[in-house]
Amino acid sequence: MTFSTVLFDLDGTLTDPFDGITRSIQYALDKLGAPVPDPEDMHWTIGPPLWESFEVLLQTDNRAKLDEAVALYRERYTVTGLFENTLIDGIPDVLQELRDAGYDLHVCTSKPHAYAGKIVEHFELMPHFGTVYGAELSGTRSAKSELIAHILEKEGISAAETVMIGDRKHDLIGASANGVAGIGVLWGYGSREELEAEGPILVAEKPHHISAILKK
Repeated sequence: MTFSTVLFDLDGTLTDPFDGITRSIQYALDKLGAPVPDPEDMHWTIGPPLWESFEVLLQTDNRAKLDEAVALYRERYTVTGLFENTLIDGIPDVLQELRDAGYDLHVCTSKPHAYAGKIVEHFELMPHFGTVYGAELSGTRSAKSELIAHILEKEGISAAETVMIGDRKHDLIGASANGVAGIGVLWGYGSREELEAEGPILVAEKPHHISAILKK
């Protein structure tokens, strides 16, 4: 397999956003008078679109209620939670190695691109990436299958030349839906079982494993 373009998930793949996301979810649930789980019981909320997480947490599919929860989440997240985040060790080196090897890199995240861009800039990763692709604030293109299709069209690249890297099954499912190869990573929030079930070409235990396999 020969690739020219690498798409990177953000949360759990490039950075660890656990504190910012879980604290902002707790804030929203508290404002709604709903039960507030302990942060350690919310690892599963890192990765999926917010609406999906709140659907489970609030036990409702009422769009108006879910929109209210997301709006409350953003009250805190946009001010404080955005930067309650840490860069994954080794990621800058991997990005530089892939750029030096001639790959085009883009961010592909379910997070709104308005927020994702600020995070990428905050960690000084922007020079490595062509474009930061994310969802709209309305939730449009928060599903990875839609977002990857959008990127392929926008960049004018073929699925066969593209690989998607992420820590959750949503990344790999979205890749597979578009005929894109997937690489799962174990330093995020998905288990090996979750990732291997989606048939990735690799499950990487450390960031440098990504550059090692792609540079071969």
